[in-house]
Amino acid sequence: MAFRQTAGLRIAIWQIMLLGAVGMLITGEVAPVDALRSIDVGIMVFLFCMFVVGAALEESGLLVRMSGAVLGRFGTGPRFILILVFAAGIGSAILMNDTLAVIGTPLVLGYARMTGASPKVLLLALAFSVTTGSVASPIGNPQNLLVATAGGFSDPVVTFFIALAPPTAIALLLVCFFLLLIDPALLHLRIDRTISEVSVADPGLSRLACLSLIVIAVLIAATVLLSLCGGTGIPLPAIAMVAAFPLVLFSSRRLDLLRQVDWPTLIFFAAMFVVMEGVRESGAVAGIFQDLGPAAVGIPAIITLGIVLSQFVSNVPFVALALPILVDAGVGEAGMLALAAGSTIAGNLTVIGAASNVIIIQGAERRGVHLGFFAFMKVGLPLTLMQAAVYIAWLALL
Repeated sequence: MAFRQTAGLRIAIWQIMLLGAVGMLITGEVAPVDALRSIDVGIMVFLFCMFVVGAALEESGLLVRMSGAVLGRFGTGPRFILILVFAAGIGSAILMNDTLAVIGTPLVLGYARMTGASPKVLLLALAFSVTTGSVASPIGNPQNLLVATAGGFSDPVVTFFIALAPPTAIALLLVCFFLLLIDPALLHLRIDRTISEVSVADPGLSRLACLSLIVIAVLIAATVLLSLCGGTGIPLPAIAMVAAFPLVLFSSRRLDLLRQVDWPTLIFFAAMFVVMEGVRESGAVAGIFQDLGPAAVGIPAIITLGIVLSQFVSNVPFVALALPILVDAGVGEAGMLALAAGSTIAGNLTVIGAASNVIIIQGAERRGVHLGFFAFMKVGLPLTLMQAAVYIAWLALL
């Protein structure tokens, strides 16, 4: 994946992961039946439905209209970056980072066209923001949801917010700092207020897309309230299905929307589950924890392992593999929060550290913008190191 764009080799990320899954099957590391069972149907349904909603927002012109209305109020480059980073970060904590990745990719590319800002820098802003912001919420990303469910929290929503919101705010400021550092032209950017004068291309589809956004917001709010009251929240796949339902049922352009679904990314996820099943069967992650002994359950070690190992097995599978080990070791809430934080900010180190990065990169490539592995890591490496220091120092005080 790191060298896929060198020497004229234009192989997509999903193709590489698919080859890995085929390799697992051919070598017998994963049986065909186990491969099918390993695919998380809930995540696949969630992504498919969110791709339908994202396609409707883009095809109707509503996304451009909304972004223009907001963008016209930014004024300057630094203010634009600050609002974009925090809006994406807060949004990912509420709507889940993969949702923001789907909707945000065409949004920031539209911002780039409207303002003349570098599309690659704005893609980095989106990727780093949705990853970082999702740390502070138990529903911000799939790995946090796993930790919140199995980590022994009495009130995960409140615990995550109180413990992780302050360092996450600092981590988002670090994102702003690095973006302005790598692209000083943003400091001198001036945004024309007439950008807000944009009309939607398809009013009928726009109304349905707006309805889908309202449904998502209402159901997510209901989930948060249910969690605060000690109840069981609405499953994210169900929320996505209800949101996509009006578009598939009532829109005359339903076939166009289905064609716009990011099918390669869905193939990537299905293949990733098969590859990770092979990793789980190998016992490699458990072996690393055993080799490190008691040191492996300290906050610095948990965060470091989360960052490093997520590059090889991705963060959701890493958490799924590490959780039972840490539970058996008697790790407390601080350790569980460290697991959530470390595995999440791992997505800021490399493209393959988080599934949301893959969604963003492949969505951008479909629209003609390429962001390479090393261009991402050049900024992601120092950013991740500084963010890790912030979370380690903060959680050590709990």
